[in-house]
Amino acid sequence: MKIIVLVKEVPDTYGDRKLSLETGLADRAASESVLDEIGERSIEVALSHADKNPGTEVVVVSMAPEGAAATVRKGLAMGAGAALQVVDEALLGADLVLTAEVLAAAVKRAGFDLVVAGNQSTDGSGGVVPAMMAELLDVPAALNLTTIEIAEGSVSGTRATDAGVVEVTAAFPAVVSITEAMPDARFPNFKGIMAAKKKPFETVSLADLGVDAEDASAARSIVIGLSEKPPREAGVKIVDEGDAGEKLAEYLIQNRLV
Repeated sequence: MKIIVLVKEVPDTYGDRKLSLETGLADRAASESVLDEIGERSIEVALSHADKNPGTEVVVVSMAPEGAAATVRKGLAMGAGAALQVVDEALLGADLVLTAEVLAAAVKRAGFDLVVAGNQSTDGSGGVVPAMMAELLDVPAALNLTTIEIAEGSVSGTRATDAGVVEVTAAFPAVVSITEAMPDARFPNFKGIMAAKKKPFETVSLADLGVDAEDASAARSIVIGLSEKPPREAGVKIVDEGDAGEKLAEYLIQNRLV
């Protein structure tokens, strides 16, 4: 069985996150870059299955700038057997549709039985790429899973809804996305870090994937306006002088909150 895990380099969750007012893109230099936590949990799902099922191949796939190779390699240090990274200047500022198209092409190149991804990244938070990829790959999708069980020829799990819990099953090949309800990821040990340096790490371009670079940069979502968030203003304080209830009600009515 071959499991592809999608990972992404993102700005540190606990650092400053800013947009460049010139380009409208995320300012990646504003904070330290890390492997997205939901991606680490996705790797853990694949590795946990591989630990119990010898012969399972785990490959991490990412679309990121060349400088993100060290971050992607963390997946190898955790235990994945190989990595594939898509690097191309034409992908700067790629929207969700293009991202899904490129990742789908990368997954096809690698070959797969199962694709495991996080439900959404902590930077873009689009939450639609796994579903888009399943459509492009023409395979079933089991999304936003809070539990998962990988069997010989299928994957199953549960998904929380407003009405309760739904049990879903999909035959291979398939795409699944998991939520933060899944277990924390393992830490890479020294042996894994050293072994990662010798594991296969393939870097491909849009041309290698058969994606037209000119088409990739055309007819995509673009930023047409951008301004810095205004500073936060002080809130309204209501002092109770016997009429606090009336003042509060008046404030709520004026601001159309009731």
